[in-house]
Amino acid sequence: MASKTRRPAPPPPSPIHDYSPRTRLLAGALAVVMLGGVVTVGIASLTDSGGGSIEETVVPTACPALDKSDGPRYQFANRPTYCLTSGTSYTAVFDTSEGEIRFALDTALMPETTNNFVVLARYGYYDDTILFRIDPGIGIIQGGAPITNDWSDPGPGYAIPDEGGNFAPVANGGVMGPFSYEPGQLVMARSSGLNSSGAQFFFTTTESVSLLDSQGSYLLFGATDNAGQSVLDAMMDLYVTDPESPYGGGPSHDIVLNSVTILEG
Repeated sequence: MASKTRRPAPPPPSPIHDYSPRTRLLAGALAVVMLGGVVTVGIASLTDSGGGSIEETVVPTACPALDKSDGPRYQFANRPTYCLTSGTSYTAVFDTSEGEIRFALDTALMPETTNNFVVLARYGYYDDTILFRIDPGIGIIQGGAPITNDWSDPGPGYAIPDEGGNFAPVANGGVMGPFSYEPGQLVMARSSGLNSSGAQFFFTTTESVSLLDSQGSYLLFGATDNAGQSVLDAMMDLYVTDPESPYGGGPSHDIVLNSVTILEG
């Protein structure tokens, strides 16, 4: 199973965006520059794709049914109440068109991030979506955009808090965090400000993902095993360049995320 490490990081490159509507409106008027496969936008945002700033108080709501019978649901007024059971382990099973990937979720260091993902998965938020971005330059595969199947997705309507270590804003409007990355991890995308993750995620696939260590702010909350890594490798092998793509290229055919199932124990 892939492990995670945390180490101090120098000033970051540009983020893997999970854009809010506000961010997209501003970004449309600014130049977008590709640097080493990372998209740089000269703005900062305190919201994620959901367009809502982080809530100081979580408004309690009922937890979703374990069998997804409360879904599908894509929009929320507040970030989820805490629905995890203390002492229970959680595994996210990604059923994709290219095979199954299982990620052990980190409830110890990343409880709020894990809870957010588990709740969204149990509302069917990620089912029947596309893994819309493959970027071999930084070794990632990105998904979690059920409405538009791209990074302009409106998102769930809220943001979640940064956790897992110390986070600090930097001069370019980005954030420096405590994480370092290696193949086989499950990580949240974010906008450029603090507390700006919402629903979009990415898989780390190759050693090139270590280029993100200089930023270290993407919330790392899961790890897969050798079988899962083999599926990720096969996905990455589907990459073809495409000058018309906003990402510079993509898979030779759609990579479909059929469902995400959460297992307990």
